[in-house]
Amino acid sequence: MHVRRWWEDVVVAHGRLPLACLLLGFIVGFVLIRISVRLIRKQVRWWPGNVRAGDVHIHHMVFGVVLVLGSGMGLVALYQSTVGVISALAAVFGLGAALVLDEFALIYYLRDVYWEEQGRTSVDAVFVALAVTGLLLLGFHPLWLLDIGDVRQLRADPNVPERLFTIAFALMNLLLAAIVIAKGKIWTGLFGMFFPPLLFIGALRLSRPGAPWARWRYGSRSGLMRRAIIRERRYRRPMIRAKIFVQDLLAGKPDTAHVLRAAEEELSRTVVPAPPAPPPTHIHLLPVRKPVDRPTEHVDSQ
Repeated sequence: MHVRRWWEDVVVAHGRLPLACLLLGFIVGFVLIRISVRLIRKQVRWWPGNVRAGDVHIHHMVFGVVLVLGSGMGLVALYQSTVGVISALAAVFGLGAALVLDEFALIYYLRDVYWEEQGRTSVDAVFVALAVTGLLLLGFHPLWLLDIGDVRQLRADPNVPERLFTIAFALMNLLLAAIVIAKGKIWTGLFGMFFPPLLFIGALRLSRPGAPWARWRYGSRSGLMRRAIIRERRYRRPMIRAKIFVQDLLAGKPDTAHVLRAAEEELSRTVVPAPPAPPPTHIHLLPVRKPVDRPTEHVDSQ
């Protein structure tokens, strides 16, 4: 009863039904595609498997792009339609977005790292999308300092300097949040948009070694990368030890020596530097095929 009342008072009454459908489509799409890829990896006989066009493996990201483009064009073209039509298109958009973000690591690294450590980037991207959509659905606004509707009245408002300062401060928060998220600190970036001091702290501290920021900024600076790896292992070591201890406890044979050894093995395997960026490929540097000289045929004059 309370859920229904919340749904009607918070979601439907405030026009957030399309956003709720987008979130629902996103969750359904992510869960289904994760189940699918695991069944494919286990080579379950009754599951269809990968989609191929000849020898080319078509990633599910491709289908996501098609769904996002199709539903996005529908939302633009039919923005004045009924709430039901907009909500249905929003659900399709969320489904396509889930398929795309599930392979975000492939887009970023330009290689298939789905089952590798770098593949966690896709999971981070999915959780960011879920968190942001969920906060918007609950009524929270990341740009709580900006009143978008009043920005249009800047010329008629005598307090223009105060409004300009507010806009600049909000834009600075967005920039800091982007830097913090690029450093691999997803939740610090998200919650920092509602508590700005977190953004300043996260932006000043070292990046996580496998994050995009480390790939861009620490690739040629081995000292910073080494410090980032040491710091990451220091903070993750207690959590990994606790996890392994619980696993051993459930198995019936907790052993301190095994916990310590297994934790260090997992840290050395999982806390690794981000792979270097691929070298830029320019068209003018590609090898040019020389035209094949064909023997000319002489026609004998009669």
